[in-house]
Amino acid sequence: MSELQIGQIVTAIYKTGKYIGEITEVRPQHYLVRVLAVLKHPMQGDLHNPKDADVLFFHERKALSYREQANIPFKMVKSYENEVPDYMGSLKETLAKMKQELAETPSEWAEMSLRALESLERDYKLKA
Repeated sequence: MSELQIGQIVTAIYKTGKYIGEITEVRPQHYLVRVLAVLKHPMQGDLHNPKDADVLFFHERKALSYREQANIPFKMVKSYENEVPDYMGSLKETLAKMKQELAETPSEWAEMSLRALESLERDYKLKA
């Protein structure tokens, strides 16, 4: 049973990323959430083998883009009361935070993740 309403500003966890968004539709088991900002950038690599570099394919995982909509299960969506930050500013901030954490993690997975994030920074047009 959903308790949040269309138009409400929420936090939503999607895969390994966390976002601030607006509910645009209430479905039987999900909210359709339009992304407005990034709170946590998705982890890089294989979702089924987190923090493992020795996988068949090391995935480069992008954050959901500005105003992209995603179906998110009710239990992964919570009300958000604070001011909504600028999307690009929030994306830069979460990338910088993740890169700092990875730089302090001595592992092959962290090194591969850092390379993936540097590639994503170019895709996001945050870096030349």
